[in-house]
Amino acid sequence: MTLTDQHQTETTPPSRGIRGVWIPRLEGSSPGLSSHPLVQRILIGRGLATQETLETFLNPTLRQLHDPSLMPDMDKAAARLIEALRRDEKIAIYGDYDVDGVSATAILYHTFRALAPSCDPVCYVPHRLEEGYGLNTEAIRELGDAGARVIVTVDCGVTAIEPAQAARALGIDLIITDHHNPPQTSADLPEAYAVVHPRHPESDYPFGELCGAAVAFKLAWRLATMWCGAEKVSDQLRALLLDMLPLAALGVIADIVPLVDENRVIARAGLTRIKNTPLPGLRALMEASGLSGEAVDAEDVGFKLGPRLNACGRMGHAREAVELLTTARGERAMDIARLLTRLNESRRATERAIFEQALELAETKGMTGPDRRAIVLAHEGWHAGVVGIVCSRLVERFHRPTVLLSIDGDTCHGSARSIDGFNLHQALTECSRFLSTYGGHDMAAGMKLPLANLQPFSDSFVEVCNAALRPHDLVANYRYDGDVSLAELTMREVRALGAISPFGRSNPAVTVRLRGVRVAGSPGTFGQYNKHLELFVSPGPGQAALRCIGWHWAERRSLIPQGATIDALVRPQINTWGKGRVEAELVDVMVHEPGSTES
Repeated sequence: MTLTDQHQTETTPPSRGIRGVWIPRLEGSSPGLSSHPLVQRILIGRGLATQETLETFLNPTLRQLHDPSLMPDMDKAAARLIEALRRDEKIAIYGDYDVDGVSATAILYHTFRALAPSCDPVCYVPHRLEEGYGLNTEAIRELGDAGARVIVTVDCGVTAIEPAQAARALGIDLIITDHHNPPQTSADLPEAYAVVHPRHPESDYPFGELCGAAVAFKLAWRLATMWCGAEKVSDQLRALLLDMLPLAALGVIADIVPLVDENRVIARAGLTRIKNTPLPGLRALMEASGLSGEAVDAEDVGFKLGPRLNACGRMGHAREAVELLTTARGERAMDIARLLTRLNESRRATERAIFEQALELAETKGMTGPDRRAIVLAHEGWHAGVVGIVCSRLVERFHRPTVLLSIDGDTCHGSARSIDGFNLHQALTECSRFLSTYGGHDMAAGMKLPLANLQPFSDSFVEVCNAALRPHDLVANYRYDGDVSLAELTMREVRALGAISPFGRSNPAVTVRLRGVRVAGSPGTFGQYNKHLELFVSPGPGQAALRCIGWHWAERRSLIPQGATIDALVRPQINTWGKGRVEAELVDVMVHEPGSTES
């Protein structure tokens, strides 16, 4: 807990809603920081209390990006790649199969082609189900047989000890670029030609939370400056780097890295440029997602573009996603974009089925009570490419680390997700004697293990979680940015909140508390299967009401009676249909007891 959080908690005690505990941030005021009072209060509550910090946050520029040369092995990697490009050596880009890995692969592909138009890089992405995550020795051999003299990884490789040894034995220079949790010492890194990582054990790089696509972008930037022999690059390469920013932004947002510092700069700059991208595949993807000609925000990436790119790797092979962002043109680009849309629909149906089954299993096996602080489930037939999403939904529902595994013969492979404050990677390390392979970071990971080890792994993982977590850790905390009145939620003020975006990890969507508002009319449901909740709140009878939407809240309808006085945590937003109006997304609700005036 920070001093700010501690101070606020002491002055304004947390309260409890339907879903979890409400924790306020520190409110305050400082004249002249912003022409929008609501924006000013929120940013001060988030620790931006001076003109300088406010200006830097609200107006991120590319000048705030750190020098890529500060990253260990960056110059060594760039020099070797430039040598390969000038000698026309075969280069292979080895990526991951998620949005971050696919975007990173495309960044380096376009950079190599811009520097040396005759270059024809091989883009290799492993099959999620047949090969699993990360570098594998067989793929290294295949690429070597195909003539690759340099292999550069993106979004993977920092723990690939054996594949690195295989590359060395074959005379291949392996350059690893990654952002996942590295070993604690340089001696434990793979024996690669270069390991480019913002959290390299010997790194003094100022910001360690870059995603794989952002690391690839920094490498592309350094390649451009070294190619030109100056910090100021040619107009052609400057245009290229700007065109790569939307791809880097896809990785930043989809990989849920903290949206602060360089990540915020990259995400904001990339989203600004994505609408006018010259990349045919990205344009086709936006058209297939219903975003053609529209401004794209982080929510669009998270719920429309990202899932389509991910669906390819989850439901089949990510090669089509790589092709879409690299070589696809014209009708071929549209064909792939439409394919990704169909795969995403299939993924959603599969996800729903697995979630319902996992939900029932977790409850019947007694994994949702306070005495068992982790969920570990395995089942034959669960699609290994989808279990990670279901993990996230179970974490949201039960707020505890979750592992879901697909049983395939005598092997289990799957995914895990964590809660804030619990280091998932470290927990898996403590159980590693039962695992064949594993990798990831604090919040998400993948793994494979023999079926015979399933029960001892489950027991060990639950034991680790039980030792580290307490019952109160299993209750979701919802931090909010202070109290507002309905009168303050004007179109002007809510629109101004967009300056705080893009929203994501470490820069959450603005959440405020409405106190003592009345539910006007009877809450209703809407959407496919009537699974979403709609209600209107007003200061009192006969006064203007605000529409509030609770996504997947239909089952809570009976908990919020007509005419009730409630406190509500909401995220203000603009509904852009028609002339536009202010609405709010429900985060949590506290229903006052009859006769109560305080929350």
